[in-house]
Amino acid sequence: MDMPFGGLIGLLILIADIWAIINVIQARTELVAKLLWIVLIVVLPLLGVIIWYFAGPRASKL
Repeated sequence: MDMPFGGLIGLLILIADIWAIINVIQARTELVAKLLWIVLIVVLPLLGVIIWYFAGPRASKL
């Protein structure tokens, strides 16, 4: 199972995206806000997760 370095990075980004989307769904925010976060994460996978982590609904608890 020889996975190139780019494939490993892509897999890690996919895992981070799934984790972020699950956390967005579980957040206690409005449905519209959840949908916008999910669209951002799906359209911009790496950047979307980073933005969500720092500016998302639970970011104030950091």
